[in-house]
Amino acid sequence: MPVPVFDYAHLRLTVTDITRSRAFYDSVFGFTVAFEAPPEDADQETKDKLAFVFGGVIYTFGGGVFGLRPVAPGDDHFDEDRVGLDHVSFAVASRADLEASARLLDELGIPHEGIKDIGPSLILEFRDPDNIALELTAPA
Repeated sequence: MPVPVFDYAHLRLTVTDITRSRAFYDSVFGFTVAFEAPPEDADQETKDKLAFVFGGVIYTFGGGVFGLRPVAPGDDHFDEDRVGLDHVSFAVASRADLEASARLLDELGIPHEGIKDIGPSLILEFRDPDNIALELTAPA
């Protein structure tokens, strides 16, 4: 019998620079912070309690839980043609949301592709500071 999965629980990306990645994800998505690494001067009990954050941040949003874990070496880079993650796609409600998102990316100076019609859906592709491929998807 297969595993009875009914929904996605969470996704955590490994990043090279948590400050840079947080600035990007905060400005693009504005997710709510659920947990974040404690400051260096935090007491040991607090550090132990938040050890699962691995020095990063965990966000919540309507679709679930999304985290950033800063353990990759500074000279590492994402490559969707290697084993592992290909891209992360976030759902938006409409083409108008994709258009507004493209304008926001332009305002933030984040390069992106144009909105593409792939049949059953529309997509808007861009990349984060570690070159991780991101996509926004809306119904066609």
